[in-house]
Amino acid sequence: MDKELEHSFVTNLEQNQNIVHKVCRIYTNDQDSHNDLFQEITIQLWKAYPKFRGDAKFSTWMYRVALNTAITLYRKSKRSIKTTDLDTINFRLKVEEYDDEIEQQLKLMYAAVKQLNDIEKALIFLYLEDKSYKEIADTMGISEVNARVKMNRIKTKLQKILNP
Repeated sequence: MDKELEHSFVTNLEQNQNIVHKVCRIYTNDQDSHNDLFQEITIQLWKAYPKFRGDAKFSTWMYRVALNTAITLYRKSKRSIKTTDLDTINFRLKVEEYDDEIEQQLKLMYAAVKQLNDIEKALIFLYLEDKSYKEIADTMGISEVNARVKMNRIKTKLQKILNP
């Protein structure tokens, strides 16, 4: 790979690395697993980068590669995916004023999301990232209508988990 391509990749990765960290947070429960998944996603991004045509924004392409990598690894090894270890997430949340009620709601939400299947996690993650249904559809490789239908089902499922 030439230096220009390498520089472009590193620059794009640095500007968008929070996407990878957020995906890692959803699919892992401890720092070692997070680091391993981050490294694997970075490797997959690097391998795929020469084929990145720029049809979509780099961040959209990055979401797709990161989520596909996480889902593939999740399916291969359910060993590292446990129910919840929210302590590792809590210290990363920056709240201006401490509000125990908000923190408790976030804990419940994370616990509920952890109960979703791998595809549902990806969809709700993109939704919570304020992605449009078009962007969600493009990232997931599904139609916009299908994204809306799946999102409505996931919302219903989360409501049932949160309000049994």
